[in-house]
Amino acid sequence: MPCTAFQPNLTAPEKARFLYETIPPGLFRVEGEQGKVPWRVAPEPFALAPTTLARITRIGDDLLAFYKALNTLYNRSARGTAPAFIAGYLDQGKPEHIVRLARQNRFKSDIPAVIRPDLILTDDGFIASELDSVPGGMGFVGAMSEAYCKLGLESIGGSFGIPKHFAQMLASATQKENPSVAIVVSEESKDYRAELRWLAAATARESVVKAYVCAPQDIIFTEEALFLRFEDGREEKLDAIYRNFELFDLMNVPKQELFLYAARHNRVRMTPPPKAQLEEKLAFALLHHPGLRNLWKGQLGNDIYERLKLLFPETWVIDPRPLPPQAVIANLTVAGEAVNDWMQLAALGKSERDFVVKPSGFSELAWGSKGVRVANDLPKEEWAATLTEALENFAKTPRILQRFYKGKRVRQNYYDPQTDETRNFDGRVRLCPYFFVIGERVELGGILATVAPADKRLIHGMTDAVMASCILSEQGN
Repeated sequence: MPCTAFQPNLTAPEKARFLYETIPPGLFRVEGEQGKVPWRVAPEPFALAPTTLARITRIGDDLLAFYKALNTLYNRSARGTAPAFIAGYLDQGKPEHIVRLARQNRFKSDIPAVIRPDLILTDDGFIASELDSVPGGMGFVGAMSEAYCKLGLESIGGSFGIPKHFAQMLASATQKENPSVAIVVSEESKDYRAELRWLAAATARESVVKAYVCAPQDIIFTEEALFLRFEDGREEKLDAIYRNFELFDLMNVPKQELFLYAARHNRVRMTPPPKAQLEEKLAFALLHHPGLRNLWKGQLGNDIYERLKLLFPETWVIDPRPLPPQAVIANLTVAGEAVNDWMQLAALGKSERDFVVKPSGFSELAWGSKGVRVANDLPKEEWAATLTEALENFAKTPRILQRFYKGKRVRQNYYDPQTDETRNFDGRVRLCPYFFVIGERVELGGILATVAPADKRLIHGMTDAVMASCILSEQGN
């Protein structure tokens, strides 16, 4: 049903004030948090043009195809029927128990059921800086969409799009009517509990899934099943676990071995699957590897392969192993000369360093922009040190080198609660669409826009950024 304004005919400041008071507090923790809502609230959702939305919607199917292809190529590499370096790179830095877990037959064909790319809006469209299969923000976008709906503003995906599709995804994953699902949030991921509680409560309204947010300690194990124990002593048999904890932190998650035993023996469904190789940023480098072109085309088809090459920025694994004298790193040059040694990049001037260095995945530094280094922000000595650190830490924490794309500039309105006025600033935008895999189809549940001040190099949740759901508009970006 379309949104009907709960309070129609409000001015922009009145809309923003209403939203500021309506959005539940604590849904999203950000850097330097302060105030009831610790980010800038916009009087309206971020506007996207129909052509932009059409392109975003299409990439959902392409990304599902990418995950399936990546999973297949990893399995083939592990069996020896595809180049060994595929599995070698994707397993790099991981302990043996994580690799064994990912290769178990029970999880062989499983892929993530929630797909969230980070899209940087550019003058030419957008570029996907990374993919996240254990994403935060679902409850946040759902609550924002609901709040905007009360002003008569229909967000992309619908005012109830996130919880509806999350519920359908879980029902599809379990193949059961009205399954019981525990959203298990570890201590390391505790900042997401508030928004996931909102999501669980909203999902329950669909009457398709019974979802509960819990700590790992709240799960009870028996040989037959897993149960969730409530504070009043009541217990409920679980059909699925939604894993909201990172695999690099697995050994710090209480009862994790019991969850995995139950999942391996089909007592419970676990999503996303415990497959760390599908959470590596270096997968982009594998897609761009010229020696794997025919393998990718065989899995994806030519059209999807070409679209993904445009969607994913050029990416390289910073591998310290020496190359033969006649070999070069594909498509990487310094002053027009092919690169044979990573430290040749240290000679690049700031204006030539359109790169970013990131930890690839299995690390506490690989999320929340913690380990990201933007090359042309660094003094020459720090840039050289960043390359050296990447080379020295390859064995434990592989890093990638990725083309850096500066986002387009937009003017963004926001509400200033100190002056009770709307203001605006010059910003850059990251779009995070939430795709849900339901059977063989992909559904777009909603899109989070983060608009950071234009002088910020990395776009993420911060006190001086606007975070909002998105709306369709002919005058949009």
